[in-house]
Amino acid sequence: MAWALLVGAGLLEIVWAIALKHTEGFTRLWPSVVGVAGAALSFYLLSIALKTLPVGTAYAIWVGVGALGVALAGIVALGESASLLRLLFLAVILVGIIGLRLVEG
Repeated sequence: MAWALLVGAGLLEIVWAIALKHTEGFTRLWPSVVGVAGAALSFYLLSIALKTLPVGTAYAIWVGVGALGVALAGIVALGESASLLRLLFLAVILVGIIGLRLVEG
């Protein structure tokens, strides 16, 4: 259950980061509400997962899922660069996430 909560927290990190992009400095209400609520829920789910998972592993996976997801969302939805090197380094993050999950079992 802790792993599912951790993945959910990472997915919410993607939501709040993308929402933050659309807040225009917190001058737009709904993206700001989504961003703040998403961040709060993400932190909450992470805190529950940390009851049973090692903090170093959980935090690294949380950040990795968020960073990978936001970067891919930027490429797919926001027209950001999809250079070969960028995709290669995103793949390295994915390998790290999978590796940490396998090591912790």
